[in-house]
Amino acid sequence: MAATLARRAGRSAAAALWGAARGFASVGSDIVSAAPGVSLQKARSWDEGVATKFSTTPLKDIFYGKKVVIFGLPGAYTGVCSQAHVPSYKNNIDKLKAKGIDSVICVAVNDPYVLNGWAEKLEAKDAIEFYGDFDGSFHKSLDLEIDLSTALLGRRSHRWSAFVDNGKIKAFNVEEAPSDFKVSGAEVILDQI
Repeated sequence: MAATLARRAGRSAAAALWGAARGFASVGSDIVSAAPGVSLQKARSWDEGVATKFSTTPLKDIFYGKKVVIFGLPGAYTGVCSQAHVPSYKNNIDKLKAKGIDSVICVAVNDPYVLNGWAEKLEAKDAIEFYGDFDGSFHKSLDLEIDLSTALLGRRSHRWSAFVDNGKIKAFNVEEAPSDFKVSGAEVILDQI
């Protein structure tokens, strides 16, 4: 039902309708309050994990006092994620920074070690911060979790993007299907900042 309404409403209203129908964070809400007590794991090697005692980063440290573009995707090393989603942000990093964005973040339901290897393979680690949502709690809190068991991925994230200013969601985009790449790329969010 929400997807049908979103399709009829067009891109700009799609995320608002999706959020209203499903009850998760939407434009105007505080992303940290929407996911209370959730922390993410910055992409890193195993040795870095050991050295930091497997530390996590609270959402308030990621979002408060900053302008952040964040995008979520189904998972590391998957087709659209590797070939289009991450490259769209990597290739537009200078334009995003020119608009005052402090950080561009990619988050996926993966462990931080897989994300680290993937970020290095994509040569994107210098431009984009990668965070693991190892147990899916961040995406579940935002009601962005999707069951991709048919693709042998299990519980993952919808494909989405957001512009967050000091914790407040200013723009929010959710694709209708995990294989879609129509509203969550850097080109769309650039026009929303």
